[in-house]
Amino acid sequence: MKYSLVTLFLVTLIGLSAQAQKEEVCYNPNLVKDTTKKSIKSMAVGTIGGDTVAIKYHSPGVRKRIIWGGLVPFDEVWVTGAHDATLLEINKPFIVAGKTISAGKYALFTIPGKKEWTVIINKHWKQHLASEYDEKDDVVRLKVKPINVPHTERLQYFIEEGKNGKGRLAVAWEKIRIEFPVEVL
Repeated sequence: MKYSLVTLFLVTLIGLSAQAQKEEVCYNPNLVKDTTKKSIKSMAVGTIGGDTVAIKYHSPGVRKRIIWGGLVPFDEVWVTGAHDATLLEINKPFIVAGKTISAGKYALFTIPGKKEWTVIINKHWKQHLASEYDEKDDVVRLKVKPINVPHTERLQYFIEEGKNGKGRLAVAWEKIRIEFPVEVL
């Protein structure tokens, strides 16, 4: 009996290890041939002010669906990706919307609207979808205007460096892009 439990444990461990190795991170989900219906585990990495900024997320595809006001409802908190909350990680203090934020890991949410979106940086970074979201954990909220862009099949984040420690974080999906300024101290 003891031998059977050890064998079962080892087989399970090997299976989980193999499954974990299969799930690779994609750095540009719109450049790979899209043969999957699932959301791709993705990551954007860049520098602002010489410091590394990383955004980890799952990239859903449009797949001929109605996105805004359909798959993603207007005026509701959204993980701005799929599955887990989108993770924003910056290793130095940074400023968003005039608020200085400590270095660390944060969840990035949005509330899409027809004419205006709310971007939310929340301290509870390890959560599934928005079901665990709590407004009391918000570090900062800011309003942004959506920009019309050419079709982007898979949701994709961008980290764009400017000058003097300033830059921009952006996300595009379907025919919408939002962006907001970030300053790394």
